[in-house]
Amino acid sequence: MKRFALSAGPLDAIVLRQRLLDPAAGACASFEGWVRDHHQGRRVAGLRYEAYPELAEREGEAILAEAMTRFDLIAATCVHRLGDLAIGDLAVWVGASAAHRGPAFDACRWIIDEVKSRVPIWKREHYADGDAAWLHPGA
Repeated sequence: MKRFALSAGPLDAIVLRQRLLDPAAGACASFEGWVRDHHQGRRVAGLRYEAYPELAEREGEAILAEAMTRFDLIAATCVHRLGDLAIGDLAVWVGASAAHRGPAFDACRWIIDEVKSRVPIWKREHYADGDAAWLHPGA
């Protein structure tokens, strides 16, 4: 099963959490990134995510494989939305399970930071005043 995926449709955190279940897991940590209604003092009306899918999936898989080893994880997954999203939509979900809570928490934070830094996914914010702007990756 792929650990990293892009999705054109809504994400279901309950379903994604099921990927982490294992009798050896004593801990699970997750992160949910939502579309907020503001950025740097501007009102945001919505946004659009675009990606280079083949490269994004390859790099996302590499990040999760590295996390599995680096943090001694039992399971890890990340799914990132593409397309137009509204305020409050779930844009990205990351989860990690491990024998203990420390590695699960550490891995979850590391995964989202690496995805934002390394995976070619671009965000275009649409503002309430009608303007729009592409944001620097990781923003």
